[in-house]
Amino acid sequence: MKLIRLITAILLLLFSGVTFAMATEEAPYTVLKTDDIFELREYPPQILAEIIVDGDLEGAGNKAFRPLFRYISGDNKSRGKIAMTAPVSQEKTGEKISMTAPVSQQSVQGKWAVSFMMPALYTMENLPIPDDPNIRLRQVPARRMAVVRYSGTWSEKNYLENKQRLENWIRENGFEISGEPVWARYNPPFTLWFLRRNEILIPIASE
Repeated sequence: MKLIRLITAILLLLFSGVTFAMATEEAPYTVLKTDDIFELREYPPQILAEIIVDGDLEGAGNKAFRPLFRYISGDNKSRGKIAMTAPVSQEKTGEKISMTAPVSQQSVQGKWAVSFMMPALYTMENLPIPDDPNIRLRQVPARRMAVVRYSGTWSEKNYLENKQRLENWIRENGFEISGEPVWARYNPPFTLWFLRRNEILIPIASE
């Protein structure tokens, strides 16, 4: 019986991670070149909700996730209309914003910029303003990105090894790096490590 329960729990975790990845809106892109685990992609403009945090590579994402998640869960300036009742009560309520993928992280002057991509239905004009002053909304222009895709843990060792692979591939193909690497994670923390979809993206100068 215990073995059956254990197998059931593992299957639930497996399907939960797959369902999250399939049901979540992802950043759109066009593939220009594919080479095994590497791709060259063209991304259209995006809007990000971003927060700057300090800490190491592995800890920064955890530190930033909570305030960003609070923002999309309703910690913002949007107000909902509530019908008159008795007694009359008043409370602040925010607009919930759908979760997207990936959660992105990149180095900024010794700190880390961690961001959620905003769903495509929003513009800079209609996005709810964050209650947290540390969260900023910004428009990212269209970008060409070299990408390596890998599974495994969210460790610095795994990140650095794959970043080196991507930099080697960029040099071998004669591309020119034009910005800082972006670390992208597509799955929730409870996803088993060998099912996780991780990517490193490096901006490339357009031809």
